[in-house]
Amino acid sequence: MTRIKRGLMGKKSHKKLFKQVKGFRGSRKHRVKLAKEAILKAGTYSYRDRRTKKREFRRIWITQINAALKEYDIKYSEFINGLKKAKIELDRKILADLAKNNHEEFQKIINKVRTILKK
Repeated sequence: MTRIKRGLMGKKSHKKLFKQVKGFRGSRKHRVKLAKEAILKAGTYSYRDRRTKKREFRRIWITQINAALKEYDIKYSEFINGLKKAKIELDRKILADLAKNNHEEFQKIINKVRTILKK
């Protein structure tokens, strides 16, 4: 049986690995074993935080809407309830953007919600 030398393939896989850990700190970017562990952890964190990011933005939008509603003396929960009763299907991202950048349109929506809530 002939001898097979794997130096080339090993070097290739290490090169690929080190390309992925470029920018990491300490020996995690120089040592193969630590680099492999770092890649696994980074993948886990990125998967988890893609979901966390959605939660964080929803919280931010709710806070922005609530802050805008304080001017009009209406509670956030009442506002959302009024939107559902008025069958206005705008998500929190759009509402937060309207509250921040387009006050007139946001005020029109608030007036519609108030008329529905008074009935």
